[in-house]
Parts: sequence; C-alpha cells; structure tokens
Amino acid sequence: MYLPPHFREDDLDRLHQAIDKTGLATLVTADAEGMIASHLPLVLDRAAGPNGTLYGHVARANPHARIAQGIETLAIFAGPDGYVTPAWYPGKAEHGKVVPTWNYVAVHAYGPIETFTEPARLLDVVTRLTNRHEAARPQPWAVSDAPADFIAGMLKGIVGFAIPIARIEGKWKMSQNRPPADRQAVAAGLAGDGLPQVAALVAG
Repeated sequence: MYLPPHFREDDLDRLHQAIDKTGLATLVTADAEGMIASHLPLVLDRAAGPNGTLYGHVARANPHARIAQGIETLAIFAGPDGYVTPAWYPGKAEHGKVVPTWNYVAVHAYGPIETFTEPARLLDVVTRLTNRHEAARPQPWAVSDAPADFIAGMLKGIVGFAIPIARIEGKWKMSQNRPPADRQAVAAGLAGDGLPQVAALVAG
C-alpha cells in the first residue's frame, strides 16, 4: 500500500479498532495458480501474538480451502470513505486549481495462513464470529440455539483458518495534506453528503 507519511497510521490499537469495526474483509493470496480473493467476515484475537491473529472460515469448495499452509496472505479491511469534490475547496472560487480526491481508511494485515478442519476449532471460530455480529441485536442469536447435530453437519462443509499477523499497515487519508480551511470545508461537505464518520475523521 502506498503510504505517504502524512497518511500513515502506526498505532496498533487504532489499527485493531479499525479491524473490529469492519464487517467484511477481503482475503488475498497468490500461489502457482495465480491470485485468489475471497470476501469474508473475520474476527481478531488481539492477545494471540504480538500483532494479533485473524480467524475465519471458507466453504470447502472455495479455492482458499486448498491453499498451501504458510502461504503469505493479505487481509484488507476498508473503513469509512467518501468522495471529495473540488467544489468544496475555497480555492475553487479563488484560483480554480483544485481536483477531486477520495478520503478513506484502509488496514492491510499480512501473515502466513494456517487452515484446519478440527470440529472443536471450527466451532470456536463460528461461535466467535456469531457472537461478534449478533452482540448488538435486540435478541442475539447464538450457535447453541440451533440443534447440535445440525451445527455438526454444517461444520463438515467448511475449512477454518488462522492468520497470525506478521505485518500490519494503516492508511488514514483524511485531507491531512490540505490547509485547515480546506479540511473544514471538506468535513462540512462530507457531513452534508450523509457521511458523518468520514467528516469526523477529517475534522479530527
């Protein structure tokens, strides 16, 4: 990922927070057969390893289920984002030397993938993922709500994986390279476009 110094984010806790807020990640690997990408919900265990470990699962028919152990894998987490029109910049009326851009948050986590099929480990992964995404619902569904034999059958159709994070990069591109007047105008414009999360990050 291209990381100009003013957009780079190195704080591990902030990177972990961005991962936790992302519902769907993109998993990318490359082997002798070429590139493979899957779009998956992942769960982060912050305490497993110096940078944390990511866990998830794929269908047995997914090419990622057959990936070689230890292959370097990239997990991409896309955070809040929004288009920035040149019309928001004060400079548009003054000199016209403005162009569009896009503000966004992105986290790239790299590590060697380990796949597994042990029922106990698979059950742990699907339980963690379910608990994470059901927690805020009025009546959270739990894996244990389904019949045990049904869950056991479903587990036979998936392959789990763990990715100990060896390297992690973050990019917070939020108009930090613009003067204060531009940033204020961009924050107001993004808020007006119904993007309060991005606006707050720009206003910072």
